[in-house]
Amino acid sequence: MKKGVGDNKEKKEKGVSWKVLLVCLLIVFIIAFIGSRFNYSGEWYNSVKPGITPPNWVFPVAWSILYILIALSLYFVWISGKERGKITLIYGFNLIANALWIYLFFGLKKPTAAFIDIILIWLSIIAMMILAFKINKKAGWMLTPYFLWVSFASILNLLIVLAWQNQV
Repeated sequence: MKKGVGDNKEKKEKGVSWKVLLVCLLIVFIIAFIGSRFNYSGEWYNSVKPGITPPNWVFPVAWSILYILIALSLYFVWISGKERGKITLIYGFNLIANALWIYLFFGLKKPTAAFIDIILIWLSIIAMMILAFKINKKAGWMLTPYFLWVSFASILNLLIVLAWQNQV
């Protein structure tokens, strides 16, 4: 049986678009790298972190996994060809707000401003999930760990705000 033009197109659609995947990974990890320039724990952080804070080694492991999942989610919604303007806006806002949180919290030591920002991150994750589920259910489910982690991080941030206000 001879292959037609449609056969090649169908095969390409089922395969991985490596260039798009690489761009998605680069975008997410460049933003993560920019944010990480401010991520350090020191005397200040150790003095305010709540007792329920996981050990320090958990954070880079968790965030590495989360950033991969965010990039994969972005990839799956992007290759759909649907709603790219919304994808750019919502995912872009989320990534910028995420990097900003690190700067506000660790760089400026402003836990209250960081808490306001983390609420915006949390809301943007909900928007990402709604959009992703509409386009590609797999992409939506990939954001679930991110949503859960930021929910927990929001509680930690709030506890730090409360502790910080009691110290001032």
